[in-house]
Amino acid sequence: MPVPPQPLEKLGFLTIGSFDAADPRAGHETTLRVIELGEQLGFDSAWVRHRHLQYGISSPVAVLAAATQRTSRIELGTAVIPLGWENPLRLAEDLATVDVLSGGRLNPGVSVGPPMHWDDVKGALYPDTAELEDFSYGRVARLLALVAGEPASAFAGREGVVEEWSDRVQPQAAGLRDRLWYGGASTGSARWAGEHSMNFLTSSVVKAEDGAAPDFAALQQAQIRAFRAAHPAGDAARVSQGLVVIPTDSATPAQREKYEAYVAARLPRTASPQGPARMLFAPDLIGTAEEIAEQLHAHAGFREVREVAFALPFSFADEDYEQILTDIATRLGPALGWQPRA
Repeated sequence: MPVPPQPLEKLGFLTIGSFDAADPRAGHETTLRVIELGEQLGFDSAWVRHRHLQYGISSPVAVLAAATQRTSRIELGTAVIPLGWENPLRLAEDLATVDVLSGGRLNPGVSVGPPMHWDDVKGALYPDTAELEDFSYGRVARLLALVAGEPASAFAGREGVVEEWSDRVQPQAAGLRDRLWYGGASTGSARWAGEHSMNFLTSSVVKAEDGAAPDFAALQQAQIRAFRAAHPAGDAARVSQGLVVIPTDSATPAQREKYEAYVAARLPRTASPQGPARMLFAPDLIGTAEEIAEQLHAHAGFREVREVAFALPFSFADEDYEQILTDIATRLGPALGWQPRA
């Protein structure tokens, strides 16, 4: 088995938070229970996806606000908030509030670009300003500046008898700026995140740019190196990888059969870049913890990182997530050199 350059330091997981439209509370409660289980198992972080107009978490900041009151140690992240749907000033207030409630455990991940199905939603999202909205990296820069405490208003001081106004976002959350992540799939995004001293989230999707060969691990490795080359912290800059892993050590035969069918159905899309953007998907990793660890140790992208947020599969049952998370924490993590937090 190839030996990685260093043991895995931080182990996290990512969930989409699926729910039934007829009973949305149950799905949201399941997500919160999964986060609680992650803390009990010693995971370092729990992350939630962002799904607008779908049957997944549409408001991760609100869900994580609830999670702050049901956990005490585990870090809480978003992977990722698409800023095309957000006002950076209002989002900065929400993020700072949740970070304060969590005791400094929030790790917001963001991305830019026009909202998906833009032509279908722009009339509801930006009825008066759709053609004027800026979906470039400038939107991230605005959020970074506001979270860091740069002025948001030209006025500060007392008005009337009791009202005190600040010219900065309130509350100010110490350290939050340093815990902002950019979720990117291209080399350009990786470099931009590094140049702006962000952390970098890389997942199971990358862009095969400029006719690059469809070698997912090599492309991911190159993007991580481009990020660190541009970052003031260099090799110490934080990168988290988010592949889909499904350990089967304690799975029942029925669970293994279901998991294998899920992975097989998704495998064809990994053979070549997909669509005009040439998006390349990583194969899901399934097997015993030892087998998955061997594949990860040989993975060029994984060998560049010291922390991960393994993605949970979509639409599995509660008992499946419990089994997968337990095997990750008790078998796969230790096989990667990680130790659970007390």
